Amino acid sequence: MKLNFKKLGTGKPLVILHGLFGSADNWLSIAKGLENHFTLYLVDQRNHGDSPHADKWNYQVMVEDLKELINDQKLEMVYMMGHSMGGKTAMKFACTYPEKVEKLIVADISPRYYSVHHQKILEGLNAIDLSSIKSRKEADDILANYIPELGIRQFLLKSLGRDANGFVWRINLPVITKNIEEVGKALEEGELYDGKTLFLAGENSNYIQQSDLSDIEQHFPKYEVEFISNAGHWLHAEQPESVIAEVLKFLI
Repeated sequence: MKLNFKKLGTGKPLVILHGLFGSADNWLSIAKGLENHFTLYLVDQRNHGDSPHADKWNYQVMVEDLKELINDQKLEMVYMMGHSMGGKTAMKFACTYPEKVEKLIVADISPRYYSVHHQKILEGLNAIDLSSIKSRKEADDILANYIPELGIRQFLLKSLGRDANGFVWRINLPVITKNIEEVGKALEEGELYDGKTLFLAGENSNYIQQSDLSDIEQHFPKYEVEFISNAGHWLHAEQPESVIAEVLKFLI
């Protein structure tokens, strides 16, 4: 699959992967702080953003999508960073193709299994009848019945686009809804990346816990963890300057 991506900056290649319901655009502000140091590839993963939609959706196919992009761009070795779902893709890619990854950064996710916890979001998104709504405000009003937090609704509605016929989802909502269990899957036993790996954890998030460190070490023996103060799961949106500083410290 030919993934959509944005390329900017100059220097060693750094591939950045967004999380569930997101897109490459989520990382533009971070990219602006890094573009003088790296050639950045901000990637839309399959079924997200402007990349193609497909019925098959799991980490193995997302890894192969990424390998195709890296090969097409004739990149020998890259730095790689992924957030949440993108972090899972990045971890699996590094374990599968370690010769392609010079250093790895994983933002607020660990290799373990996560139970499904997006039911309300999926209910809300599926409750929006795209054939009948006339404005983004109508979509937001419907979503508010399921998701009270304005910031989360604004993030989700970034995936609501328009074509000649009206509103469309940029995410493949039916396939994501059907296969949501795939998002939380753990790395398999024995999967290993022996390169330097940085885990960035939101101080106020519960996605990376003290109990995860032994599991992280099994898969990423050369790991370190940095906690981002005053940040939850969306640490790159909440504390962009801190994230940029940690990335530069680790990669340069």
